[in-house]
This record gives sequence, structure tokens and C-alpha cells, in this order.
Amino acid sequence: MLKYLTGTAIIAGLLAVGAAGAMAQQKYTFALVPKNMNNPFFDQARDGCKKAEAESNGAFECMYIGPGEHGGGEEQVQIVQDLVAKKVDGIAVSPSNAAAMAVALQAAKEAGIPVLTWDSDMLPENKDLRVAYVGTKNYDIGVNLAKIVQTLKPKGGTICIQSGGAAAANHNERMQGIRDTLSGKQSAASPGDALKGENGWTEADGCPLYTDDDFPRSVQQLEDTLGKLADLDAFVPTGGFPQFIPDAYRATVSKYKDRLDSGKLALVVADTLPVQMELMKEGLSKGQVGQRPFEMGYKTMMFLKDMKDGKGNPTDPTYTGLDVCTPETADTCIGK
Repeated sequence: MLKYLTGTAIIAGLLAVGAAGAMAQQKYTFALVPKNMNNPFFDQARDGCKKAEAESNGAFECMYIGPGEHGGGEEQVQIVQDLVAKKVDGIAVSPSNAAAMAVALQAAKEAGIPVLTWDSDMLPENKDLRVAYVGTKNYDIGVNLAKIVQTLKPKGGTICIQSGGAAAANHNERMQGIRDTLSGKQSAASPGDALKGENGWTEADGCPLYTDDDFPRSVQQLEDTLGKLADLDAFVPTGGFPQFIPDAYRATVSKYKDRLDSGKLALVVADTLPVQMELMKEGLSKGQVGQRPFEMGYKTMMFLKDMKDGKGNPTDPTYTGLDVCTPETADTCIGK
């Protein structure tokens, strides 16, 4: 009898060790894929991702991986395809080129890998390839950028919109929000209808501008436009592109600061990273409309873990909110 009990205890112990080993092997790998990694906006998303990893107590690894530089799209698609081949446990991606990303996400779906989008979403016809979108309601960024511009220039004028990429769904939605708000008309789809005099607003020749997330190019575009168009009433980037090289932005805008101070030029920029808020406090922008990238990185990781643990899918979409800032509200406008 004792021999039997001893044998049973050994077997139970081996089963327990095996179960513990299986649990140890159950550590997930979740990938957070930005449009590019040379970007302070996406750095904040990475920090949120790493905070979630730390709070998981070893349940998952946050793999932060993406193109090193600009957000053209092809390299990012290849990275996601490689992640599918490596059989990671979940992917959260901010698509640079929503149409091109569909190929990679179809492969992820067929492989049973859950996908979330963040910051930028898929095109409507491809939203079935991801579980949910987590991030900003991008149309509303454009709406709020335009509202600040309207306050500064109530009679309208000539505007130049600077965007990220022509194929970036999030920036197209923001552009639509700007155009719809200034025109007072709802356009059928993003990026909206170009302004041709509605409510006094017209888009400058050669605009919108596209940076493809190339920050030096964005500063050059800003300098060229302000230098060429002395009567420009508003310049509105749909992302923080030129401000992400603060010294170059400062040097450029300082040459035209008298136009900002006099109210002749409304320079209003998306995003509210600390360096951008400092530039606004220096009088080098008249407003900032910001997102919450840290929260995007954090929430996507936690949602992926919940899905893997059988706790259900997040709400689609899950919006992370906006911060609307002007020089007068700079000290209080950022949400906690």
C-alpha cells in the first residue's frame, strides 16, 4: 500500500511539474508595430506597451518592431508577414498603407493570430481582418484642428494642409474632418472634398502636402510654403511631423513669428507631445490637438492578453480620447 501511495505521489509530482512547465511555456509574444520607429509619437506607444508587459508579471513580451524610418508601407507589410511566419501570439499594427496591409492581415487571420489596429485603421472593406481598432477617432482630430483655425480666422482664407501619406487612412480621415468642418458640408468619404471657396476657405495651389513621415521633408515643405505664400492664412499638419525636429521647426517658424503674433497666420498642429507643447508655449504654434499614444500601446497589449485568455474581444472601436490645447490652456489641457 505504501509503495502504491509513493508511486502515486511521484506520478502526481511529475504531472505537477509538467503542468508548471506548460504554464511557463505559455508566455505570449505580442508585437506592437508602428509606422516607423524614429518617431517620438510612437516612442510613447512603445512605453505604454512596455508598461503593460511589466504589469503582466511575465505573462507576455511586448515586441516593439517596425520600419526604422519613413512610413511608406512596404517594409511594414513585410515585417507583419514575418511576424505571422514566426507565429507570434498577437499583433497590434498602425498601418502606413491600409490597402497594402490587407495582404499581411489576411495571412494572420488564416494563421489564427488575433490582430488589433491602433492609431490608424484598415479600410472599411478590410476591417474584418482585425478584431478592433484602438486609438483616436481620427476624424475628430481634423474637426478640432479646424475649430481652432475657425476661431483664429473666422472669415476664412487660404489654407494648406500637410498630411502623412496619401494611403494612410488615419491622416485621410483627419483631412476629411478639417475640410468638412471648414466647408460646413459632410463629404462622402475621406480625405474629403477639396476646399474651393466654401465658407470663405480655399486650399492653396500645390496643397495638400504629403510628408510620408519624412520629418526633414516636412520642415522643408513648411519653410517653402511660408516663404512662397506670404498671404497664407492657415497651415495645418495632420500630424506632428515638422515639430518632431524641434530645432529645425523653431528655426523655420521663428522667421515668420510676426505673422503668428499678428493673427495673420493660423499655424495649428496635431499631437501634443511635450516638445510640441514647449513650442506652442514659445509662441510657435497657435494650437495643438493631441492623442494618447501611451494609452494605445498599453491597451492593445492588455486586450491581446484578454483575448488569448478567453476573456472576449474589446469594443470596436475603442477610442482613447483627445486633448485640445491652445496657448491659453497649455497648462491644463492635457488629460490625466
